[in-house]
Amino acid sequence: MNSTSLTDRLLLANLPDEERANGQRLVRALSLVETKLRGVEEELERRTRSEVPTISLIGEYLVDGGGKRIRPALLLLASRLLGYEGEVDVKYAAVLELIHTATLVHDDIIDGADTRRGRVSVNRRWGNELTVLFGDYLYMKGMKVALEEGDVRVLDLLADVTLAMTEGEILGAERRGSADLTIEDYLEVVRRKTALLFAAACRIPAFLVPGSEKHAEALWGFGLALGTAFQLQDDLLDYTASEEELGKPVLSDLREGKLTLPLILSLADATSEERGAVETVMSERGFVSVPATAILGLVERVGGLEKARGVLEAHAGRARQHALSLPPGDARDALLLAAEYAANRRK
Repeated sequence: MNSTSLTDRLLLANLPDEERANGQRLVRALSLVETKLRGVEEELERRTRSEVPTISLIGEYLVDGGGKRIRPALLLLASRLLGYEGEVDVKYAAVLELIHTATLVHDDIIDGADTRRGRVSVNRRWGNELTVLFGDYLYMKGMKVALEEGDVRVLDLLADVTLAMTEGEILGAERRGSADLTIEDYLEVVRRKTALLFAAACRIPAFLVPGSEKHAEALWGFGLALGTAFQLQDDLLDYTASEEELGKPVLSDLREGKLTLPLILSLADATSEERGAVETVMSERGFVSVPATAILGLVERVGGLEKARGVLEAHAGRARQHALSLPPGDARDALLLAAEYAANRRK
């Protein structure tokens, strides 16, 4: 896969003018770990090859599909911040991306998704049976790669995080179709499903560098807050971005029966008719008898996007505070820019 440009992954072309400068600074900051990110791509290509042709075919399709690689980048930047000079961080970065990709292909089966990152989803192309098996393969491959290093601390962390991610999926599935989801319950699902893997990415390098445990808590807190902000920006983009920017239809979450932050915050001030419209969309799994404009109108009327933006900024602010407690340098500056990117990206 051609990984010559991180700019393509960070999608600077889709940033508004006022955000473009921050995006360009982040791309320059990520150049600090560009060589190692290329190493991650090579690891992913190698680790998704198999004697079973279908596994190699699906693996190549997913790796070629790219992605932001934000979790590997965070791990590599944290490693640089702590002064790590080996190559094991590249291997662990690939492990995180394998685990993350496994969750994505499973999510697409659960959601019945037709597209992912603007391409036909794996489940749509190869069917649910092969896709769920391939997701299992990716997860076990990631754990096997981690096992090669033999650090039980890392394995224990990865096992805890992936168990929590699965619990988050179950909690989310149980609440699907319900208009009574609280902000607290939703943020707990976000913590488990998304934020913990970000936190693990930032925490793992402290296992690699003796004497770095004093920074472990700040790195974990940074990743947790950043991952939450990242997901909440996804929630906002589902309402504000175009289908071309998202690579999937707008308001996809609601079509799938999921409430996200803007609508959760809006329902508190919704009329009974508006609440009924939301419940109808979730029940019908689409905008059949209720137009999308009715939902967008509700969110706009009560300021749901502004309220959600406030919650997002609070988490991004926590990420910045954790980062500022870490050793100064170019890697810390890059982590600070990552917090800005998480809260302002357009894709």
